[in-house]
Amino acid sequence: MTSKKDDLSIKHKSELKLLKNQIKQLTQELNRKEKALAETAALLVLKKSQSNLGGRRGRLIPEHERFIAVNLILEAVESGARKFKACEILSIDVRTFNRWNSENGLIDQRHIVERIPANKLSDAEVEKVLEISNSKEFCDLPPTQIVPTLADRNEYYASESTFYRILRAAKMLKHRHKSKPRQKEKPKQLIATGPNQVWTWDITYLKTTVAGIYFYLYMFVDIFSRKIVGWNIHKTESAEHASNLIKHIYISEGVQKGQVYVHSDNGSPMKGATMLMTLKELGISVSFSRPSVSNDNPYSESLFNTVKYNRFFSDEPFDEILQAFECIENIVSWYNFEHQHSSIKFVTPAQRHKLQDLEILLKRDAVYKAAKEKTPARWSGETRNWEYIQSVSLNPGRSKLIL
Repeated sequence: MTSKKDDLSIKHKSELKLLKNQIKQLTQELNRKEKALAETAALLVLKKSQSNLGGRRGRLIPEHERFIAVNLILEAVESGARKFKACEILSIDVRTFNRWNSENGLIDQRHIVERIPANKLSDAEVEKVLEISNSKEFCDLPPTQIVPTLADRNEYYASESTFYRILRAAKMLKHRHKSKPRQKEKPKQLIATGPNQVWTWDITYLKTTVAGIYFYLYMFVDIFSRKIVGWNIHKTESAEHASNLIKHIYISEGVQKGQVYVHSDNGSPMKGATMLMTLKELGISVSFSRPSVSNDNPYSESLFNTVKYNRFFSDEPFDEILQAFECIENIVSWYNFEHQHSSIKFVTPAQRHKLQDLEILLKRDAVYKAAKEKTPARWSGETRNWEYIQSVSLNPGRSKLIL
């Protein structure tokens, strides 16, 4: 039998032990909260430093930024912050911090190797491209005109894009012509699949030495081949002049009734009774631009732009109509037989009008494929598309008519 005194002693010991455990738990909780408070304060100071090193992986961080980051993290750790929490604030990994904090860790030890592309042109090849671009023959032509011309001579030095890149690097890339840069045309719905199916025509002014008096250039163009099929110059605008010109073109081109579709704007010479009667007699269908729509006759407008900004076109007003005839005659000859038109794969209008362009394009394709076979590393894909253009269209927003 235990005495009452012994029972009280056991009870007191049990209570004392319980109190000691409670004190220990409270002490641990206090220490934890103190550490958390210290860490929060340290991280807050670190956050206010605005030294976030975040960014894409592998980017170069300057040595002075690394030095600042290491010192900030060490100070935060000494103030009670955990290392990984401090690294999170600066958006770096703990392993990165450990590497930076080691001996020579602040020095960028990456070995940067400059690799030369296998398809890079040599200095001699670059000089050759510049020499060709600045030669007397090609100095006023863009690479899109130069490269096809060289291909017709069985010569290939570089692609158009490479020509442009080299000229840009040499600060020689600019519009190499006195005309305004060409603008893309809107899609059209009247489709020509061969020459002498769709013609467009218009009249433009030619300045004279007498203010307010002009000569008038009448010009017809085939939209399939872009050939100027007929032109004339008169001192006045009239349906009679246009009627006589269309008769001459009809005979010279050997056109049959119902073969040609003629498009023009809504001017009085275009809709004059004489002109309309002549077109009806010849069996020529007509099309007109929409009212107040300036871009419904783009082929003729573009042609006049080419004519008036041509190097053969006189910069001075014409004194006599004979001077204008000689000037336009030279331009028409150049345009039809020498000018490589960008919209028909850089062949001349005369070549396409005679359907000779298919053979020319096949030859160019062979030249490009031979060049690729010789130096395949310079070609990231297929060779240039020299496929024959099957058709040309006109008239946006109208029902499709294939001729």
